Amino acid sequence: MVLYLGIDGGGTGCRAAIADAQGRILGRGEGGPANINSDPFGATASVLAATTAAIVQAGAAGRDLIAVLGLAGGGQSAAARAMEARLPFARRLVVNDAVTAARGALGPGDGILVAVGTGSVMAAQRGGQLQQIGGRGFLMGDEGSGAVLGRTLLAQAMRAGDGVIADTPLLAALREEFGGFEGIIAFGTTATPAHFAALAPRLVGSDDPAARAILDEATAQIADAVRVLQRGQDLPVVFTGGLGPVYAERLAGSCTVRPAQGSGVDGALAMARALAP
Repeated sequence: MVLYLGIDGGGTGCRAAIADAQGRILGRGEGGPANINSDPFGATASVLAATTAAIVQAGAAGRDLIAVLGLAGGGQSAAARAMEARLPFARRLVVNDAVTAARGALGPGDGILVAVGTGSVMAAQRGGQLQQIGGRGFLMGDEGSGAVLGRTLLAQAMRAGDGVIADTPLLAALREEFGGFEGIIAFGTTATPAHFAALAPRLVGSDDPAARAILDEATAQIADAVRVLQRGQDLPVVFTGGLGPVYAERLAGSCTVRPAQGSGVDGALAMARALAP
């Protein structure tokens, strides 16, 4: 029996679901971080762990599955094809997680997705075609993401310690917590994007001047991306991810905000069903 597997994987974790041809969910599973560009083999382990849990619930087998996986780093064609080669499914397609997230959040209609969690990506869907901005990873982009916010916060703590910018209670507290410059540098040397992103909640709702400035700059970057994607229109904007509600609230006055129709897993399952022969 042919079944469908949808997976949504990002820098913090991945989620899997198996459905039948009528869309009924037969099994679900979860796994760890799934960025196939920065950690391809760790991502493979996370995907297989999530899939195994879903297979057990569904009573399925890998050879029965038509799978679509929306994974962080999936926009890199070489990484996506290598990931496909490692998977034991009947058919499999690996795409950027923005593709499946947009399909799930927007359905088949036109709109803009702003997905901001550990990483970030923005995309406009028009007539079934997707235009993406960002999603280039922690080192080269991911503006407004939790990882970039956390990294920026620690960098500002050190700049304040040098006297280059004004110090604030939050920045001073971070230097003390991490054991000064050496502790911050040691942390940054081995930290993953998820480790940096764990610092982002300290900015949300904070009255600290540094926190406000960092979030203001991130919000401006998100707003710039939305403006480019709008192309002068007023497409509805869906905000998803752990930080999505933060930016939705901050940008509510400048765009039409709509709730998501579904999740990245829903989008992956819809795409998987479309692959059926």
